[in-house]
Amino acid sequence: MATLAPPQSRSLAPACTPGRSFVRDLGPNWYAAVMGTAILATAGAAVPADVPGVHAGRVTAWALALLMLAALLAARAVHWVRHTDQARRHLLDPAVAPFYGCLSMALLAVGGGTLTVGSDIVGARAATVVDAVLWSAGTVTGLAAAAGIPYLMVTRHRIERGSASPVWLLPVVAPMVSAALGPALVGRLPAGQWREAMLLGCYAMFGLSLLATLTILPLILSRLVHEGPLPTALTPALFLVLGPLGQSVTATGNLADAADGVVPEPYAAAMGAFAVLYGVPVMGFALLWLAFAGAMVVRAARRGMPFAMTWWAFTFPVGTCVTGAAGLARHTGLHAFGWLAMALYLCLLMAWAVAAVRTTRGVVSGTLLAAPRR
Repeated sequence: MATLAPPQSRSLAPACTPGRSFVRDLGPNWYAAVMGTAILATAGAAVPADVPGVHAGRVTAWALALLMLAALLAARAVHWVRHTDQARRHLLDPAVAPFYGCLSMALLAVGGGTLTVGSDIVGARAATVVDAVLWSAGTVTGLAAAAGIPYLMVTRHRIERGSASPVWLLPVVAPMVSAALGPALVGRLPAGQWREAMLLGCYAMFGLSLLATLTILPLILSRLVHEGPLPTALTPALFLVLGPLGQSVTATGNLADAADGVVPEPYAAAMGAFAVLYGVPVMGFALLWLAFAGAMVVRAARRGMPFAMTWWAFTFPVGTCVTGAAGLARHTGLHAFGWLAMALYLCLLMAWAVAAVRTTRGVVSGTLLAAPRR
């Protein structure tokens, strides 16, 4: 579910302070760049097409995401150790705190890519171990964010009426990513109770995230209808709504694939039917929201929408719709879903290229790592 309104992106041309550590203003929103890169690998593996060079591109995207995750984890650790005051300030800032959900999803996305794509490089056993570690760490982190960030919003944050944002979805969608990627590990667990517990635990996280999303979406729609469009720099955040939609469709498909032999009939067959009966309507709504969000972005672009880290919202959420459409193609046999997955993947590639180039330019110039102007 992917990156938005970090403190450092509030100004278009922040000034760097000599001697100031760039790590001090490195917020959790930067994990969205890792998510957006990792989804290139997993979504590319899901697309039902055999195009020359695609495999090499998937491996490159996975390796790049892995390096980005390692570097960012180290930088964020330094941030917490050397700038504890700023880290606490981020947690108490309602505009920044929801981005802690991105940490979980970055861990999960890279772990899933390791098992899906990286196994050809590091071997199946090593890939399984890495994915198990990252999935476990990402799931624990995601559940903590899903419970902890709303708690802070109620007890510590001062939130103005009518200020609901799509960013609020980030903490609660993280368990949905666990539910979508966990089924790949089911068959690698001991048969019996272990596999069934893993499968049903993923279903529980699916329900947790889905119901939480359904409570937040009306707030977002109400804010848009009553208060008008988001500020231009934040308009890409509307694409975040696609995250729980596409990821939930992906989750139901992957869970149905893993159910055979794990749970008795008629439950396994029912899970397969649910993947279609749930997935098709939700994919329809996702396409509706994609059209709405795209129109809002075009409107904002005509009004001078500046580049910000919010542009990474064009990547991971769209990638989840790619994997969701590919799953529906697999379960229904309908070629139209395969074509949809390929079309969305092309959009994902273009969005990633633009966000990556602009982010690299901002890092090199120092504008994205500088403190915001006050």
